[in-house]
Amino acid sequence: MEEKKSRYTPAQNKATQKYIKEHLEEIKIRVPKGRKDYYKGAAAAIGQSLNQFAITAMDEKIERDGFA
Repeated sequence: MEEKKSRYTPAQNKATQKYIKEHLEEIKIRVPKGRKDYYKGAAAAIGQSLNQFAITAMDEKIERDGFA
């Protein structure tokens, strides 16, 4: 079996992990089966990742409803 090579060096991976730890937080959400692909398709249709799509949707909802 052929071993899959990483496109990142160990130093790049370490730097990325450090950046994530220092600058980002994680939110986990659960959706009904089948909805993930629905949301992913909607995000792709506007050229965004699923993550960016969710962030944009949350920010727009907060702004629209006056929570900002």
